[in-house]
Amino acid sequence: MAGSEEEARYSRQLYVLGGGARRLPKSAVLVSGLRGTGAQVATALVLAGTGRVVLHDCDDACTADRTHQFLLGESDLGQNRAKASERALAELNPHVVVETHSGELSEAFLASFQVVVLTESPLEEQLRVGNFCHAQGISFIVADTKGLAGQLFCDFGECFVIDDPEEGDPVSAAVQHISQGNPGVVTCMGTENFQDGDLVIFSGVQGMTELNGQEPVPVHVLDTSRLEISDTSSFSPYRCGGLVSRVQRPEECSHEPLCQALEKPKIQMANTEDLPRSLSLHAAFRALHAFRRKRSRLPRPRAPADAEEVLELARSLGAQQAPLDEDIVLAFASVSAGDLCPVAAVVGALAAQEVLKAITRKFQPLNQWLYFDALECLALPGAAELTETDCAPRGSRYDGQIAVFGANFQEKLRHQKYLVVGAGAIGCELLKNFAMMGLAAGPDGELIITDMDTVALSNLHRQLLYRSADISEPKSVVAAAAVQRMNPDVRVTPHLNEVGPATEMLYSDNFFRHLDGVASALDTIEARTYLERRCLRCHTPLVDSGTEGTQGNVLPMVPSLTKPLVQASTPKDGTFPLCTLRHFPRTIQHTLQWARDEFEGLFQLPAEQVNQFMEDPDFLKQQQPSKVLEQVWDSLRERPRDWQDCVHWARRRWQSYYHDIIIQLLHIYPPEHETSPGVPFWAGDRSCPHALTFNPDNDTHLDYVLAAAHLFAQVHRVPPCRDRAAIQATLRDVVLPPFAPQEGLQIPLTEEPAEESQVPTDHRHLTQITRDLVQWRQELVGDEEAQAPLMEPIHFEKDNNVHIDFITAASNLRAENYGISPASWLMSKQIAGRIVPAIITTTAAVAGLACLEVYKLVWECQDLSCYRNSNINLSTCLLLRVQPQPAPTYRYGGREWSCWDRLEMQGVGADGQAVTVQEVLDWLQRTHGWTVTMLLCGDDVLYDSKAAAETRAQQQAQRLSEVSRDARMLQQQDLELLYICEGEDAEAEDTGPPLLCSLP
Repeated sequence: MAGSEEEARYSRQLYVLGGGARRLPKSAVLVSGLRGTGAQVATALVLAGTGRVVLHDCDDACTADRTHQFLLGESDLGQNRAKASERALAELNPHVVVETHSGELSEAFLASFQVVVLTESPLEEQLRVGNFCHAQGISFIVADTKGLAGQLFCDFGECFVIDDPEEGDPVSAAVQHISQGNPGVVTCMGTENFQDGDLVIFSGVQGMTELNGQEPVPVHVLDTSRLEISDTSSFSPYRCGGLVSRVQRPEECSHEPLCQALEKPKIQMANTEDLPRSLSLHAAFRALHAFRRKRSRLPRPRAPADAEEVLELARSLGAQQAPLDEDIVLAFASVSAGDLCPVAAVVGALAAQEVLKAITRKFQPLNQWLYFDALECLALPGAAELTETDCAPRGSRYDGQIAVFGANFQEKLRHQKYLVVGAGAIGCELLKNFAMMGLAAGPDGELIITDMDTVALSNLHRQLLYRSADISEPKSVVAAAAVQRMNPDVRVTPHLNEVGPATEMLYSDNFFRHLDGVASALDTIEARTYLERRCLRCHTPLVDSGTEGTQGNVLPMVPSLTKPLVQASTPKDGTFPLCTLRHFPRTIQHTLQWARDEFEGLFQLPAEQVNQFMEDPDFLKQQQPSKVLEQVWDSLRERPRDWQDCVHWARRRWQSYYHDIIIQLLHIYPPEHETSPGVPFWAGDRSCPHALTFNPDNDTHLDYVLAAAHLFAQVHRVPPCRDRAAIQATLRDVVLPPFAPQEGLQIPLTEEPAEESQVPTDHRHLTQITRDLVQWRQELVGDEEAQAPLMEPIHFEKDNNVHIDFITAASNLRAENYGISPASWLMSKQIAGRIVPAIITTTAAVAGLACLEVYKLVWECQDLSCYRNSNINLSTCLLLRVQPQPAPTYRYGGREWSCWDRLEMQGVGADGQAVTVQEVLDWLQRTHGWTVTMLLCGDDVLYDSKAAAETRAQQQAQRLSEVSRDARMLQQQDLELLYICEGEDAEAEDTGPPLLCSLP
């Protein structure tokens, strides 16, 4: 039942690519050109599991390649670039065949590929290969980067079919009612995602069962809760339940060959206002090809004559669809000899995503050109004054970067101190880029990586720095070693810590203030928000990055310049009303959450309670609730002696959950039950369940028993057995007593905290339980085996196959009880594990965009117009980069303040001790003329002018080191105080800037 190793490896990617991913292992892709962009394309395809990737390059690796080609080592210099890259790529994924080719790209050779990608190719070769691929139905992609700009072109042929154009699960809604009529009207929970003409199917409908499994029918949207469908007048009356789901219809697109698209380009962009800029870049790239053909070289960095020649060639190309932006062309040409790893990462990732679209037929392909640039970097203060001498090659691995930013900037990069928080997918890509950039590669530089996690199999399809041999090793340690292999000069230090409240002694204010910047690669909103708050407090530059599926964003936070980051609201945690989970589930999400709760209630909490009982001699004296004592008693009473006992326990659980409890529910509320005359109980949100009958030949029944028995055995340290045939034989012999429903039981119908009927405590039974527990404890304490914790609590782990086996079977059996469509193993894993879909292409692109912002931070740019917030969606090839919002200001105390402003006071008196509260009040009066009426530190009131005189005197005399009850605040070197001044409304929205008092 569990997923294969391939599913475990690619699970996060499968949630992005869907069923089309099954085509990847059978595909063959040619990547021509193994400089930075080609290396990024090839790496993404190998990590994603493309069946065969062939590398083509006729040139040898040189020192300057190491600015952006992260697959090359020092020993690879002088070797064929493709051959030198082959070994590193093959190590990334043993399931992918990586080959090389250094000969001509002949038609016979090209014919064996489904996709051909050209990078760094002459225009003549692009046209020749493009024409052949178009004629043969081979998807053709051109990806090229020059300096701070890149271009992408796609030709998937004249009739390319997209099987699944959209991202995410199919649109669906829970049915509440269906009328009998012509047309029938479906009332459901939310129709905003449906459109007129959509085809839908129905499942799990009770009563009007004729709809279940029917061919897709078109809908007409009536309003926010009703859909009109075909004739239902002859169908059975609707009773309850059901799901209406939109059927994804294939779409077609038609592409022109490069020879035509070159002259009349169709350019995709986020904003129509960007069209003139993209057209100018289109002309600039064409002119650059002409310059290279004429001069056999690229324009020299910052050489005005060469840039002017490129501009003249662009002018000569003929009529433009828009006026040529000559400044764009000149800026592009002046740094076109440069090679930047971040730019290669962005364009290479976009190109790789288009390859995956061509293979999987998932998502709309690019139509047909896309241009990307970060030419705003040339507006950095002083950048315009760089000369040809400043940017000339030095025989260094960083020559490609020096060509853009100059040698002095390269020296500045070497001295940076940066913290990377998180060494997952984005973290790996950031670190790879930092290594290529030479960040912290000087003797006083430092790159700190911190991550608490260890490498897992499911990381390997998107986390570049890890290999199969690294599984279970600390991510930060493995990542640091990988960075040093890429660039031995980088001073990298791994930490295994979370950056959070618990580690503020280690990551103090002084620590943050001594950093040049922080790169956030965290995967939770809470962690990202905490880090943003710390950087805001300490005035530390921050670049925040995040992804979900094919979407990603990058947000730079620059002290005193940009608006602090505002994180999205914390997503809902997937909780549902208990009455819904226990008795009235309507969707597979409900049954999966119920299964998660059962996992904890069966395999974690009981073991923890028993261990506490065994380890704490006073457990029984602590007035434990009777329910807890009964649970401990049950757990000890059910202790298995062997594997057979575990199987019998699991079989009894199956009977209880999927038969007995349902029979009891239907005894209380029979199918014909009415809440009031004429109003059926089982209607609307309540689906009438039916009990299941156990069958050892039913795979789902057997899956449940096998997984539950395995976990129960693990809890009790009993050796498990995975022999399905033996378990089937055991189960055939199990005979359970018939179930008789109890009378008088009540089941809550809402989440209202109704007054629970007080069931009188059975003191005699409780006394017997206590006696049994005392006796069992005495017996077990004397047992040598009981010296260790008696039971092993199991915490749910989304990447543990047995855990997902149990969740999937438990959920699907409950779904069968209630007529809900089951979920696959993979879908169950995603929903129950709350897994965020992820893919290497998105993380690589986001990290590249983040590193472009790091360039600006290292430059210490204070021009807001140079920075960019970036949003990408690779499923639609959308790339949006906008200027961040400026730091907001407010007026207080007769002057204007920025949200970044802080008051700073030396919190140490002449005696070397922390100052008193009165000294703080005096300082504010003396320095700013403010009479403070209330002083606060967090939730603690340090001073209140309205307090009694004696209390005020005590408050004023206290030292800052004594006043806070929050020990964590005292771990900071600076205590942050807030205040309210005379004449100020305590409820006013604008308060004064916080006061930071430096403690001894």
